[in-house]
Amino acid sequence: MQIQHAYLNDLMERVIQRNPAEPEFHQAVREVLSSLVPVVEARPEFITEGVMDCLVEPERIIKFRVPWEDDQGRVHVNRGFRVQFNSAIGPYKGGLRFHPSVYEGIIKFLGFEQIFKNSLTGLPIGGGKGGADFDPKGKSDSEVMRFCQSFMTELCKYIGPDTDVPAGDIGVGSREIGYLFGQCKRLRNEFTGVLTGKGLSYGGSLARTEATGYGLCYFADSMLKDAGRSFEGATVVISGSGNVAIYACEKATAFGAKVVAMSDSGGYIYDKNGIDLPLVKQLKEVERKRIREYTLTHPQAEYHEGCQDIWQIPCDIALPCATQNELDLNSARALIQNGCFAVAEGANMPCTPEAVEAFQAAKVLFAPAKAANAGGVATSALEMSQNSMRFYWTFEEVDEHLKEIMTNLYHNASSAAAQYGRPGDLVAGANIAGFLKVGDSMLAYGLV
Repeated sequence: MQIQHAYLNDLMERVIQRNPAEPEFHQAVREVLSSLVPVVEARPEFITEGVMDCLVEPERIIKFRVPWEDDQGRVHVNRGFRVQFNSAIGPYKGGLRFHPSVYEGIIKFLGFEQIFKNSLTGLPIGGGKGGADFDPKGKSDSEVMRFCQSFMTELCKYIGPDTDVPAGDIGVGSREIGYLFGQCKRLRNEFTGVLTGKGLSYGGSLARTEATGYGLCYFADSMLKDAGRSFEGATVVISGSGNVAIYACEKATAFGAKVVAMSDSGGYIYDKNGIDLPLVKQLKEVERKRIREYTLTHPQAEYHEGCQDIWQIPCDIALPCATQNELDLNSARALIQNGCFAVAEGANMPCTPEAVEAFQAAKVLFAPAKAANAGGVATSALEMSQNSMRFYWTFEEVDEHLKEIMTNLYHNASSAAAQYGRPGDLVAGANIAGFLKVGDSMLAYGLV
């Protein structure tokens, strides 16, 4: 699909040539550049001063080996990555992902998305991302600790509270953050806010665990209200059962919705009576078990192997919260046919471009990830503020800040879309609003 602007289309071709075999990165760049056509037409200096060329090139890519020893004394070697993509408006900020699918292209895609997501929060944080092709599943705590310590031994050379502040992502929860922070502290002999998502006893923020899921629902709630809709009485399907999915389920239920399905990498559960969230929390957060165990205590619920068919379940609102490109065109068509009127992305880029086009063509309300799931990084930035002040806010204070940020974020994206001739298109609006702050900063610096 060509971008309807000669220079941006040529730039896209160069991105593909310089970054071969990285389809996720290509997809993310194409979406942003397509949205920015009316912006560069109105402000050609973004092209003539080199901003667009610099925007698609990371400032720095760090790639390193991570040797570690398992409980049997065998040595394994994984690859670690940190892509420091853009620091125009603040220190690099973005999570660490530990998953076998991690490679440089995935990290570049996530880091590129993070630029605009972080800008949209209104907070002074740049875009970055990192991770490793290590799978914490099935590993003992001791094995995970040794891996994290080896990973941080190298990564700590490149991060800091005013340089780059990583956080968690898929495969990196409170356990991993604790091991990573402990090793950084040991090596540097410093207690600083060099990581976010920390435990409450050593500098973490209340409401951080809930933030991405809650923020997703705050954004979606604003979008629904603008369209005269509501969570109240709606049937909701959520993919995933990690932090984002669990707390999106909690907040959607608090808003009056009934969540009937959730999933993990093995399959999905459908409970027509509504998901028993305390049980899901027990299975996934405490016992680290598969979601199929849900049916052992809830025999009325159905468990289905595989995740794709979760979108065949009729619902009013869909919240994809699992992973990138999980919701394709066929799934989108099924949701549309079954009367779904809103989709809000909780994971990073969970809908394929074809699915997004189908939703927009069918006038389904659509909230893109870089806007809708920004609550996590927003609260991470609030954690950074608390660390700098050596101070803690209450859960209610953090949650109120989060709600305000996500509500403003929605209105800024909506306004930007309208200003540049794309009213109602929150994909374009989020990309434009996120870019303008970064682009203006890059212009101010001169040769970027």
